[in-house]
Amino acid sequence: MKPLLERLRVSRLASIFTVLGTLSAGILIGSVAVHGVRGNESQTDSSDATPLKIPNPVTLSTTFTQIAKDVGPAVVNINTETLPQEDTHSRRRSPHAAPALPPGGDDDDQDQGGGQGQGPDQNFQDFFNRFFGQGPGGGGEQGDQMRESLGSGFIVDPRGYIITNNHVVEKADRIYVKLSTDPEGFQGRPGKVVGVDKDTDLAVVKIPTTEPLPTVKMGNSDAGQVGDWVIAIGSPFALSQTVTAGIVSAKNRTIEKGPSGQFQHFIQTDAAINPGNSGGPLVNMADQVIGVNTAILTQSAGYEGIGFAMPSNTVIGVYNDLIGPEHKVIRGSIGVQFQAALSPAVQRVYGFKSGVLINAVTAHGPADQAGMKAGDIITTVDGKPIKDGDALVTDIAARKPGATVHLGYVRAGQTATANLTIADRAKLYAAQPVSQNGGNGPESAPNASEGKLGLTVEPMPGPLASKGVHGVLVTQVKPGSFADEAGLVAGLVITELNKQPVTGVDQFQSLVSALKSGQDVGFRVVDSRNPSVGGSYLGGTLP
Repeated sequence: MKPLLERLRVSRLASIFTVLGTLSAGILIGSVAVHGVRGNESQTDSSDATPLKIPNPVTLSTTFTQIAKDVGPAVVNINTETLPQEDTHSRRRSPHAAPALPPGGDDDDQDQGGGQGQGPDQNFQDFFNRFFGQGPGGGGEQGDQMRESLGSGFIVDPRGYIITNNHVVEKADRIYVKLSTDPEGFQGRPGKVVGVDKDTDLAVVKIPTTEPLPTVKMGNSDAGQVGDWVIAIGSPFALSQTVTAGIVSAKNRTIEKGPSGQFQHFIQTDAAINPGNSGGPLVNMADQVIGVNTAILTQSAGYEGIGFAMPSNTVIGVYNDLIGPEHKVIRGSIGVQFQAALSPAVQRVYGFKSGVLINAVTAHGPADQAGMKAGDIITTVDGKPIKDGDALVTDIAARKPGATVHLGYVRAGQTATANLTIADRAKLYAAQPVSQNGGNGPESAPNASEGKLGLTVEPMPGPLASKGVHGVLVTQVKPGSFADEAGLVAGLVITELNKQPVTGVDQFQSLVSALKSGQDVGFRVVDSRNPSVGGSYLGGTLP
């Protein structure tokens, strides 16, 4: 066992180096001096020691060095201030969430029937609150204090136009932008928000300048490959012009499930990204920006080797819209909602391998006016096959309101077509009411499906039935049962079973009784608390 004095010394030294993560270099030098070895230096004979010499410079690999020199001058530090408000509200999700539906999606990013799960995605939510969103809406609520946040950005136009993340400048009352050439102690130049896009978490800021500013070169993110070297530049922990290197770990990553992640398909990288890097560039070996550093996956509130950057091809499109006359991104919509991930069993039940199974059709929207319904399967757009919901969102969102689109779809095994006029996504869904129906029904009826599916149902509560919702209400799901594995939870209403409308408990039990082991089973369900916002499809193969 080590002597007590030595153990205390090691413990104290360890604690000091932990603190050094936030202290200055001067304190670091002082700490080393305090804890340096004391002894009889003057009594030691060092006449046989050979003095060291500084060697001649050796030219090493200069690729990273040159990129840092080329891109660094156009990378900026962004500080924001948010003045105290009389009333502050947490941005965290309400603990009183409705029963969770499976992750969903739609062509307009407004499907309010999506999941409310906390799971791994909560790591990203915490990260945004504590790190990149430290000021406005993050870093804790400080109602009577001025809040500050820190981020990065990069200049794309010599007249002072800068790209950064929306959460860096969101709700900020004051924005200060500091260039790499600005002196120490200088707070920064005042910046103004040109426009923001919450769907992609991007923003454009402009600063005044009397002379052309250095800019970055934008690259094509589609050309990058997994394994390519990349560099991240930014101001982590207020350490400006910090350069880290890594590779492209993956592409087309969606880190937030459901509609809120429909326009966020990231480049994943292991280049170190930390608090303050948000909004900075991810650069390839050709000096080109291929992404905007946005988030990390963390369970420790720090860097763990998994970072995410918004691809430059998305960034360029958003930037061009934000600097336009309306200073906002206008996306097209046809007014349908769909589920992002379907069970193979559901696809087999509904008879398709590719396409988009519609969960719900928005009232008075383009699809509704064309006569399309929930359960239709969109297969083509202007004659081109549609693989899945992501492909549909990408295609429709890029179209301008007023344009015409020709859809091919399948209903009950029969092919059909429809011509739709694209609507403005934001305007279409701003006018949609959100229903918050609920109620307690009578005691559960005898449930013959409990043994086969593992769930208990009851007749529809009066308030729901009066709204025209048909089906049976799930009141209990046995853990580990088929229903549990399929994703059913108490509070959902089963409206269809294997494409057959469910009209009541007795009829539902009859349908369940006919199911055989090894048969694919598909349910259409809606949330009993929000039945008007569309449903989801769940299912599996009966054991």
